[in-house]
Formats: sequence, structure tokens, C-alpha cells
Amino acid sequence: MEERFIADEMLGRLARYLRILGYDTEYARDTDDEAIRARADSERRILLTRDRELARRTPGAILLRSPRLAEQLAEVRRRLPRIGFAPRFDRCTVCNGELAPAEGEERGSIYACRRCGQRYWEGSHTRRIREFLGHLPQE
Repeated sequence: MEERFIADEMLGRLARYLRILGYDTEYARDTDDEAIRARADSERRILLTRDRELARRTPGAILLRSPRLAEQLAEVRRRLPRIGFAPRFDRCTVCNGELAPAEGEERGSIYACRRCGQRYWEGSHTRRIREFLGHLPQE
């Protein structure tokens, strides 16, 4: 089974990048610690946090020390070596929903989130994302 995550309020950018990598990653914004812990437990998600106390009280949580995205991804990889850094672009970066070809798109070049309707396409932003991820250590 593939890892599923819940990222606390301090890790919004990390949540978006884990979604780009294809990981089911919820982002707990404006949520108190107990609700985050309960959700991580009930949905069998790995909690990602920079809050030491929250990590201490949550079994299986990953405490991230760095404020930098590349280092946060490396910290997750150290704890979960099987995590890959190849972008899949199959989850919505906004709401975590699954992407599918947009209606009326014959070529499949535009995708839409099944949950929120956000639309995605290949462009310079995806090139920059691939370049960023390509510079991360692959092991």
C-alpha cells in the first residue's frame, strides 16, 4: 500500500509537492492538533509536522526540522526510503483530488480535478517542477 500523508499547517508547499509526486496528501489548515491527530489515525495517514510536541504525541509522525522544501523532501525520504521523486501529476495540488482528462479534450492535453474542477496542462511550470525534482538526490 502506498503511503498517505497529512501535513500540518506549516507544510503547505510540501503537501503540494507530495501531491505532484502522486501521494495522497491532505493539508490540515486551520485545524487544531487533536483533530489532526484523530484524522491521521482514522485515515491511516502519516503525519508530517514541524511541531515537536505534536510529533511526540502522534505515533508514526515524521518531525521535519528544515523550513526548506528540498530538505523537507529529503527528510521524508530518509524516513521512508521507498518514496520516489518522479513527478506523476495525477493529483490536484489544490485539493488532493484525482486528475482526469478534461471533458471535451480529445488529445488529453488538459486535465481537470474530479473533486474541485481545477484545470492543469503541460507548460513552463511543469518544466520547472521537473528540474527542481531532478536536482534532488534520487537515493
